[in-house]
Amino acid sequence: VVIDVECGGFNPNTDALLEIAAVLIELQPDGRLAPGESWRFHVQPFEGAKFEAASLAVTGIDPFHPLRPAIAEKEALTKLFKEIRRAMKENECTRAILVGHNAYFDLNFLNAAIARTQIKRNPFHPFSSFDTATLAGVVYGQTVLGKALQAAGIGWDSSEAHSAAYDAQRTAELFCQVCNRFDRMSG
Repeated sequence: VVIDVECGGFNPNTDALLEIAAVLIELQPDGRLAPGESWRFHVQPFEGAKFEAASLAVTGIDPFHPLRPAIAEKEALTKLFKEIRRAMKENECTRAILVGHNAYFDLNFLNAAIARTQIKRNPFHPFSSFDTATLAGVVYGQTVLGKALQAAGIGWDSSEAHSAAYDAQRTAELFCQVCNRFDRMSG
């Protein structure tokens, strides 16, 4: 499952989780991978959360805008995990593996939010992940998401960047392309 988060800073234990998006990776009948169903949630900052002005400037998120359709962190994760567990059951999986561009960052924010909200049924493996920054560095010589997508021939609109939904969708496309490329190479 591709996960992308947008946050109020870089510290998962103190800084707000502001958006989370997920894209399922689906196995097609021909054996290729393709992005599947997706979800996105705007998240209300937890009480006492910190914000770095530079992070908010990059994402363009105003955490307290009155028209921002944000929900509580626990509610967002509960809704997201319900959908992921449904997909896991349909595919006879016991754990989801997080795919992310700089997956360590996303996994740390996800795990911190899970601990904060005391969610007991986390569908994700607690430390395993696939990192598209690393994969793209190996395959395309690029680790920055926009540059890796361009090298892969996948469209990139920098004005849409740093939206969890947009970045998750593009990361899913990149992951599938890299995996499908290796599958073709192996015959």
